[in-house]
Amino acid sequence: MIEKLHPGIHHSEETLSRSIVKTVSYRVVILILDFVSIYLFTGQVKVAFGFMIVSNVYTTLGYFFHERIWDKVKWGKEIYKKTEGQ
Repeated sequence: MIEKLHPGIHHSEETLSRSIVKTVSYRVVILILDFVSIYLFTGQVKVAFGFMIVSNVYTTLGYFFHERIWDKVKWGKEIYKKTEGQ
């Protein structure tokens, strides 16, 4: 929505650092959710911690590459160009 209000600030590709920060922040949330849900099902801290670590190593890499690939897909992106007078 902000792109339509301020068309000059839209970007067409995400920077590597932005992808990394998004990946890390998302994974922190998922780590917490994984631990809590597995702990609630098992009642065992070691099991919840082990599952949380193993699961999040490979899913973090999967998310990162998924984001980078989708950033290259042009479908659904709108690029605004400055017109005269802007």
